[in-house]
Amino acid sequence: MPVILRLRSIIPPRPWTTSWGEYRAMLKVGIIGAGNMGRVHTSGFEQLSQTQVVAVTDTNPEAAERLAHQTGAKVYPDVAGLLSDADIDIVAVCTPTVHHYDAVVQTARAGKHIFCEKPLARTLEEGRKMLCAVESAGVKFMVGHVLRFFPEYRRTKELIDSGSVGRPGIARLSRMGVFPAGWYGDFQQSGGLTLDLLIHDFDFLNWCFGKPQRVYAQGLNQQERAEHVDYALVLVRYKNGVIAHVEGSWAIPEGWYTKFEIAGDGGLIDFDSRKTAPVTLHTKQRGTVQESPVEESPYLSELRHFVECVLQNGEPEITGQDALEALKVSLAAVESIQCGKAITP
Repeated sequence: MPVILRLRSIIPPRPWTTSWGEYRAMLKVGIIGAGNMGRVHTSGFEQLSQTQVVAVTDTNPEAAERLAHQTGAKVYPDVAGLLSDADIDIVAVCTPTVHHYDAVVQTARAGKHIFCEKPLARTLEEGRKMLCAVESAGVKFMVGHVLRFFPEYRRTKELIDSGSVGRPGIARLSRMGVFPAGWYGDFQQSGGLTLDLLIHDFDFLNWCFGKPQRVYAQGLNQQERAEHVDYALVLVRYKNGVIAHVEGSWAIPEGWYTKFEIAGDGGLIDFDSRKTAPVTLHTKQRGTVQESPVEESPYLSELRHFVECVLQNGEPEITGQDALEALKVSLAAVESIQCGKAITP
């Protein structure tokens, strides 16, 4: 009979942890986009001892003023004005997805390090041009695929890599929520459900299993306000043989939850965000799993990692190519829903 080993939320010891005392200068941060994620990342940078938010810009001046008021930052009327501030070292791009391309390319040309919210871009062409601009400028660049910093997902990746489930074969993931407010539900701005929401899971799967081979998807539109689809079921076949089923919805009545199962020939990992102890390992071998409490928000952890990469001239865990690969899967799913055929990403 399998033994069930329950895990609490875990953030493993971070290999990038360092002593901040050895650095003298405080990095100055500019925020492009004062919406929800702009507020989240402003709070994160303000919690880090080596960063200070000094500039904000948004197409909505009132939103920019409200965010700037929290930190004493200067409000700029546009991106060009913010980038003209020679004191700014890091720029966080927190705009609607459709504007990521312009913001990132301009920031790279200004020679500033860039943290960009996911997804990388609205189109593959834009994504590729963004990576070229970043490489040419020689600046640090990271896209906020934050699942990699959630303790449950990091621990699951460790269990897979360590062979705890044997050879992986099947993955089933669900990400379910209410219809989003604001621009997120605008297909032209966000790319809709598969690009804005399910890209979280596509990046996680790519991180665990490597290169995807084929993508097939079906979708439904259950609400008039959804321009594209508000439910999608995506089948991803990986080159290593893993088959992943990814389900997403913006049509549940209230709240949000995520869950997954990853099965191999030696065991199974399951996760459900609604459970008190959400990560469970089912295995034929008796054993124990180290437990530890959550130390900090994953959104803060990803910023801490990026800042340390800037300070130490390190390479971010999430590369620009990683972000581009996740974008390929998401857009392949969109195309598959539209044409009814399997797509090679």
